[in-house]
Formats: sequence, structure tokens, C-alpha cells
Amino acid sequence: MKRKSGESERVPGEWALPVAAAVNGVGTGMYIPFTLVFFHYITGLSFTVVGAVLTATGLVGIGALPLAGAAVDRYGAKRVQYLLYGVRVAGFALYPLAHSLAAFAAVALVTAAADRAFPAAQQSLIGEVARGAGRDRLQASTRALQNAGNGAGSLLATLVIAFAGSTGYTYAAWGNALSFALAALLLRPLKPVRAAGGAPAPRRAGAGYRLVLADRPFLVVTGANFLNALSYSALSILFPLFVVEWLHGPAVFTGAAFTINTVLCAVAGVFVGSRVRRAGARRTRAAALGGALFATAFAAQIVLGTLRPGSGAVLGVALVAVVVVYTIGELIHSPAAEVLAVSAAPEAVRGRYMAAYQMSWSLAKAVAPSLFTALLTLDGRAPWAVLVLTSAVAAALLIRVERRLPAEAVRPQPVTVTHGGAATPAPVTA
Repeated sequence: MKRKSGESERVPGEWALPVAAAVNGVGTGMYIPFTLVFFHYITGLSFTVVGAVLTATGLVGIGALPLAGAAVDRYGAKRVQYLLYGVRVAGFALYPLAHSLAAFAAVALVTAAADRAFPAAQQSLIGEVARGAGRDRLQASTRALQNAGNGAGSLLATLVIAFAGSTGYTYAAWGNALSFALAALLLRPLKPVRAAGGAPAPRRAGAGYRLVLADRPFLVVTGANFLNALSYSALSILFPLFVVEWLHGPAVFTGAAFTINTVLCAVAGVFVGSRVRRAGARRTRAAALGGALFATAFAAQIVLGTLRPGSGAVLGVALVAVVVVYTIGELIHSPAAEVLAVSAAPEAVRGRYMAAYQMSWSLAKAVAPSLFTALLTLDGRAPWAVLVLTSAVAAALLIRVERRLPAEAVRPQPVTVTHGGAATPAPVTA
């Protein structure tokens, strides 16, 4: 019996990356929803000081990305992942002891650098351990389980704090450190895939970032991702302000929105990714479709902002519909866009390429708060109008650059790989 291409090819030990991502997500979810309060209680510093330190160290931490990319190209993504996990373990273990401003700033800076560099190393690792449609499947399952972990971590932290009071924040910090240590151990079964012939791709540690800067099609993909990354920041930053300040809706709607988004990403992520692959969609087209759904959801927010329904029930239903459309866009866009970038990068310098690509996420996260709040002061609909434009431009850029990207980046191509033994053909989905 002929098996369905792509879906039957499994990476030895591939379960390790999604499971590690879930454990990592539990740790991250334990503090992200309570960031300012979390660090205020475990350090004893004021909210103002904590906020200023986190902003400054987050921006400075972006500088770790180029170093991480070069390290991945020299030593391999898995080794760099271990190092970054180790730094995060030490950082969260030390946070409860960092009561002075200098100590907190030092720990926050090192930890922020590791946090900023981590996604680039993880994307490079996906490129090393999978090929063809296996990358799409691994990316979708990793993201889905990470979202599930985030939700579980948030719930766990809430319970710990509820029972232990302010001391619970310290327990959460140490629990986060343990989760990162466990996630690192779970990566052990993963083995890099070797090309036909059994030889790994040569490392090009001295190639420099000039290769990335000279790759115009990849820079277009990265620029499009910056525009779409603004859309990802909208749910956590813009949505709550818009609901409360412009629509004058209850704050509970924002919590419901986060819950719906998290549950859908965890439950439907793998299914949606599988449907997109089975449909034979090009990664560029799938990412563009996701951007188009973002634009649709944002346009609906403009309509809501114009009508301003007086009924809480009507407003609630409308916001749920918007969040569902937005989340479907996220589920379609994310795996396609991330694997497009991984597959467009030359294997020998993939670390540098992923570091440059990740810079688009980091810059968007840095720009989004000030951009959204400034636009919101002009008109509640203004930031959504800008996001409709950025989403549409991003989709157009992806379609336009499609012909200039490597064929194996746009669509999974049949490849011959080996995991230490004889070379075998790896069927993939077109």
C-alpha cells in the first residue's frame, strides 16, 4: 500500500522537540502573564524600576542574536540550545536572590539575552533535524505544544500564588528554572539529519553576516515577517486597551480572548497545519493567507470601533468571532512562515540567517507598545487601520518574492537523508 507522502516520514526522536517545547512553555507561562508583579515580588524593587530594567535589558539583549547565530553555525544548534537553557536556569534560580538594582539588572540582562536568542537557535535546530514536509509538521506540533505549555504554566502559577501568597512568586521562579533544565534533558534523543552520502554540511564560521545582507529575497521574507510580527503583538498589547478604553467593554473580555487564542492554538495547531500541507499549499501562499486573515480580523475591529455596540452580549460575540479569525490566521501563518525562513537559509550558515530573521520579531516587540499607544490616542481605530495595511503589504511581499526563493523553501522537495545509516529517500508532500 502506498503511503501518503510527507506524513509518513518521521524523524527519529522527533517527539523530543515538541515535548521539550511544552515543558519550556510551562516555565514561560508561569511568569509572562504576571511579568511586572512577578519580578516586583521576587526582587522587592518598585514596579517603575522593574519595568525600566526589563525594557532596557530586553533591548540590549537583542544584541545577543548575532552572536547566537554565529555560534549555531560553528557549534551546531543543539549545543547552543543547551547553553541558552543553562543560562535561563541560572537566571531564574538567581532572581529571588537579586534584591539590589545592580544584581537584578545583571541577572535580567543575561537572561534577556538568552531569551532573545532562544527562538533563533530553536528554528535552526528544526532545520537540522528535519527535511521537507517534516519541518512543517515539526514546527506545527512544536508551536501547538508550546502554547499548551504556556496555558498550563499560567494556570499553575495562579494556583501556586493563590495558595502560597507572595512567596509563590519565588516558587514560580524556581519552578521555571526546573522546567528549563528538564526541557534541555528532553532534547537528548534528537539527532541532526545528514544529507545523502552521510556527511553533515560544512560549518562556515567565518562567512559573516554579509551573506545574509546580500540575500535580497531572504531580506524581503524577513521584512514581511516584521510587518506580521506587529500583528502578533496586537492581541497582548492593543486588544486589551481597545476593548476597555475605546469600546468601554468589561476587562473580562480580554481574559476570554487570551483563553480562546491559547486553547485554539494548542488544540487545533497540528490539525490546521496538517490540512494546509495536505492541500499542497506553497509556504509563501499559506503565510500570505494567514496575513490576509489577520487583515480581515483587524478590519472587523475597525467596524466594531465605529459601531461601538452597547449590548455586552453583542460585543462579546463579535469579539469572539474576531479572535477566532485572528487565531486561524496565526495557525496558518506561523508554521508556513517559520519553515519558509528555515528552508530559505543555506544550511552551512543557517544560524546567522535565523538570527537575522528573529531580529524582525524582536524589533516588532520593541516597537509595538509605543506605536499602538500613540495611534490609540489619535483614534481607537487608527492602530487597526495600520495593521490592516501592514498585513496586506506583508502578504503582497511574500507573493512577489516567491519566484526568487529556492524551490525547496517554497515547497517541500523530495530529499535523500540519513540518520547515521544508509541513505533512504524521504517522501514529502508537494
